[in-house]
Amino acid sequence: MRRAGLFGVPRVRPWSWQAFLLGFVVVAMSAALQGICVALGAKLYFAAFLPSLFVLGIVAGAPAAALAALLTIPLVWWAFMPPFFEFNSLTSAHADSIKLFCLLAVLVIGLADLCRATMAIISRGGLKPRSESAATNSQ
Repeated sequence: MRRAGLFGVPRVRPWSWQAFLLGFVVVAMSAALQGICVALGAKLYFAAFLPSLFVLGIVAGAPAAALAALLTIPLVWWAFMPPFFEFNSLTSAHADSIKLFCLLAVLVIGLADLCRATMAIISRGGLKPRSESAATNSQ
C-alpha cells in the first residue's frame, strides 16, 4: 500500500487482488452493520452499503467498488428484503430500491474515483502551469 499526499489515506492498486479482497471485506462488514440496523427496525435496505462504497472507491479504486456494488444487490435481496434468507420475486418497491441503489452507486463510485484522482494530482505537487509557446501573444 502507498500513502496518498492528502490526509495520509492508504491506497491499494485498483486491479490488484488486495483491492478485490478489500471489497469482499467491506461488503461483509457493511452487511453486519446493515443487519444491526434491520434488527433495530430500519427499512432502508442499502443504507450501510453506500458510504462503504465511497470509502472503498477512494482506497481501492473504482473496479473494486463496482464489484462490491454488484455483490451487494443479491446479498440485500437475499438477506434483508422480506421474506428473509430466500430469493422471492421482487415487488415493485423492492425493484425501485435496487434501481435507486444502482444509480446512487454509480454516482458515489464516480465521485470516489474523482477524489482518488485529485489526491494523486495533489500528491504529485499539483497541476503545473503550461509554459507559453512562441505562437501565443503575450500582449
